Amino acid sequence: MTQPSLKEQGFYMPAEWHPHNACWMAWPCHAQTWDTIGFKRAYQAYALVAEAIAQFEQVIMLVRPEDMDAAKRYLGNTYDLIAMPLTDSWTRDTAPTFLLNRHNNKTVGIDWKFNAWGGNYTDFALDTQLAENMLTHLNMPCFKAPIFMEGGAIHVNGAGTFLTTAECLLHPTRNPQLSQEQIENILHDYLGTEQAIWLPNGLVDDETDGHVDEVACFIAPDHILTLITSDKKDSNYARLQENLEALQQTNLKITTIEQPPEQYQGDTRLSLSYINFYLANGGIVMPAFGVADYDRAAYQTMQLAFPDRTITQINAFDVFTGGGGIHCITQQQPT
Repeated sequence: MTQPSLKEQGFYMPAEWHPHNACWMAWPCHAQTWDTIGFKRAYQAYALVAEAIAQFEQVIMLVRPEDMDAAKRYLGNTYDLIAMPLTDSWTRDTAPTFLLNRHNNKTVGIDWKFNAWGGNYTDFALDTQLAENMLTHLNMPCFKAPIFMEGGAIHVNGAGTFLTTAECLLHPTRNPQLSQEQIENILHDYLGTEQAIWLPNGLVDDETDGHVDEVACFIAPDHILTLITSDKKDSNYARLQENLEALQQTNLKITTIEQPPEQYQGDTRLSLSYINFYLANGGIVMPAFGVADYDRAAYQTMQLAFPDRTITQINAFDVFTGGGGIHCITQQQPT
């Protein structure tokens, strides 16, 4: 007899505005990730994000045992520091995706298969164990998913719909043996959803192969915030227009937010995006990139989108130099 799926058992992934018990982060430790700016700036950047989130909810920081002294120096006694083996520090992608049960509010976690964003790095063995280690620490059931995926590849509205990009989930380095329909059905079973919105594209040079949390997100069950650029010469222009056109085929309300001007690290365009924010209990922690007009306009857009929340905007440029943003280095644990 086949065991019921998580969805059939009543489990679902709540939206990010559902109340949180805590925010999980992991202390920077991967030399290749931070070789451009160095660990000192990475530590300062992560500490700034943790401090901003701690205004609103508990922050739990996973730290390699050998890095505990450095973490204490930068973080002080404000946070729970938990010693745990780590390869890298992107908990959105390596920590579990938490689910709630509609019938009894039981919390469980999904352990997605992880291959370092399609093999972008070779040393990721410890991060393949992180979700299970966290759930063991929490004494929480762990359900191992059958597909390679990362938490940054999906957004949910908590009401039956998930949002993703075809560029990422259909990338040949993820699950080439599966069709779009097969991947979608697996996600429905694990996320407790019935509908899917597939956007075509992520951002140019995004080393995650196009995570959706750089280009669009739900901000209410029937409302999506999506990234655009008005510069037709920008290399992201056509990609973001295609995404916008795909969203316009739905019956959802759409709010647009202008991306910041392009900036490069060597020959690689940085994936700078105001979409990549953390939605905390009663607040928003969003990035600024040192471009005043764009930062201010993005802040004002977020104020209108979240009139009942306190918006905290912090300079997150150094976080993004590592290949992701504020959303990428955080993972909410729902109440």
